[in-house]
Formats: sequence, structure tokens, C-alpha cells
Amino acid sequence: MRHANSRLVVFFGVTLAAIAPVRAELLIGDASPLTGPVSWSGEQHLMGTELAVAELNAKGGVLGEQIRLISVDDACDTEQAVAAARKLISDRVIFVVGHICSGGAIPTAPLYEAAGVIVISPSATNPRLTEEGRANVFRVVGRDDQQGILGGNYLADHWGGRNIAILHDGEAYGRGLAEETRKTLNARGAREAIFEQITPGLVDYFEVVKKIQAMSIDVLYYAGYPAEAGLLIRQLRDRGDDLQMVSADGLSSEDYWLVAGEAGEGTLFTSFRDPSKNPGAATIIERARARKIDPTYRVLYSYGAVQAWAAAVEQAGSLRSRGGDHLVAQPRLRYGARPNQVRPEGRRASVRLRLVRLDERRVLAEGLDAD
Repeated sequence: MRHANSRLVVFFGVTLAAIAPVRAELLIGDASPLTGPVSWSGEQHLMGTELAVAELNAKGGVLGEQIRLISVDDACDTEQAVAAARKLISDRVIFVVGHICSGGAIPTAPLYEAAGVIVISPSATNPRLTEEGRANVFRVVGRDDQQGILGGNYLADHWGGRNIAILHDGEAYGRGLAEETRKTLNARGAREAIFEQITPGLVDYFEVVKKIQAMSIDVLYYAGYPAEAGLLIRQLRDRGDDLQMVSADGLSSEDYWLVAGEAGEGTLFTSFRDPSKNPGAATIIERARARKIDPTYRVLYSYGAVQAWAAAVEQAGSLRSRGGDHLVAQPRLRYGARPNQVRPEGRRASVRLRLVRLDERRVLAEGLDAD
């Protein structure tokens, strides 16, 4: 990761040359969904950003200047995300934590690039976000092709000769994840019986359920968010279907249980390892709890995004250009992630994944993506 991490520091030393030499405070932004279907996730990410900013300011800020955080709500919606990005740019922020949904992160990336604003997403997993080669865009989370490898292999290993359905919600996250999972499944010589998009936001998926049952589907892989996944499995169970439900990190919240109820028992999902299990995160977790913050992995990923930005600025020694001679590697973050999971040439970093059974929170399988 030395090459990728150096890229973050270079950006601070060169691209931000237009920043005024004297300012009373450094303005940074957080773009999370505080309303809409995944507001639960946005609230946690914002808490992580706020915690990191508070701790940096308590230690004197960054380069001796205090940080002021501006929060915007992108609702995990493409149009609102673009409006939120324009608001942050007009406020002259120099760094943004976000956007957490791929559908918001991808269309806003060129806006931030044009404005010279660094962006580090703590949650957007669609590979396209960092494959477009923008020097200002980073992430501290893995990618859907990494989850797709574990999910696709698990489907092939356990249901390779049976009837498999892959459904997605048509959003950047869900569609991309479904395609990556199918790619791995097909590479293993297995074929899905159904690959379709559903309409998010409905309360009745009777037609989809009827088709699944008519084709005697043994396992359903759903790529999307908790509400639709919960409705699908509940309506399938109501009709007496005992198929296996498999999904991804979009289900890693209590919202799935609220919708699915007992029907969610036994659901499997892939997810990136919880950074709170890293021994190096112990002191951060302690401080979070002292502030009455539940240190979920979302809190820690956003905390780590701010941490990466601050460390890069301090290493560059300036928000303005000092030439291109300070190519230094970003140190490993204390909570265990790195500022960019994609190298400049597009290769993926190794990320350890897990497959969890929801009723027992038991790790059933693990995979380590190839470097």
C-alpha cells in the first residue's frame, strides 16, 4: 500500500495550492444519509467523524489550526448527494468524509475533483469509485468484487448444482455486488436460475416470491439494503418456503431484524471484519464509550477516514504546495484500516472477509482476497 498511501500525501502537497495561507479554522465536511432508508448507518458514520474531529481539536487541531465540521444529509440518494456535495464545495471545505452509499459517492467524485477537495469514503464499496483514477478519491473499506468472491464461492461450494437466484435493487451498491457475485459463481462453472432487479421501496413482493417458488429456488442471494431483504424473506417464509437467504454487508444492522422478524433467523451475509476486534482500536473504543458512543465498525471507519486525512496533512506539513518532493507513506492507521483499498494501477489490497450466520453471529467461512 506504500504507493497508494503516498498518493494521498502528494495530493495535499500539490493539488491544494489554492488554499488561502491564513484561515481561522479548517473546514471539513461529512456527507452521510441522516434521513431515508439507511439513516441508521449515516448517524453512526457521522458520530465517528465527530469523535475524530473533537479529539483532533483537543490536541491542537491539524497544523495548529482548529477544525470545523459541516454535516450534510445526502439521504443515500443520487440527486440529493449531488446537491449536498455542491453545498460543501460552496462552503469551501477542503476534505469530505463520505459519501457512504456508492450511488452518492460515484456521481459526486468529479465535482470534488474539480474543486480540489479530498474525499475518503468510509463505506462505499462499488469498485468504480476508485477505479476511475481520480487522485482525490480514497476509501477505507473494501470493495464489492472482494465480497463477490467470497459470496460467489460460497454459493458454488454449497449450491453449485442446485437452483440459485440472485436479486438486486438496481442501485450502484446492489447491482454492482450482484454482478460481482454472479461473475465468481459463473467462473466456478455454476449458473444462476434467476438474475433480476426488484423495485426498492415496495411493501409487497408477491410476484417475485411467486417466481422464486415456481422455479424451486434453493438459495436466494440478495444484494441491497435491509428493508427489501427483510420483506422478501418474511414473505417467502409466510408462504412456507425454507430456502437459504444469503446477502452482504448491507444487512449488517438491526434494521434487517426489525423487518424480517423471526424469518431472518439463519440468514447468511458477507462482511468486512469489524475493526473493533483489532487490539490497536482498544483506546479509541474506550474513549468513544466514555462519550456515550457505541463504537460500531461504522463509527470506526469514519474515525479512521479523518485520521488518515489528518496524518497525511501533518506529513505533508502544509495544505499548500511545497513541490512534489515529499512522497512519504501514510502510516498504518491505529484502528487497522488504510486510507485507500485500491492501488493506482487498480490492483486490490488484501482484505479479510467473513461470512456470518445472523441468528448466532457465528463466522462460518473466511476468505482472504489475493494481493
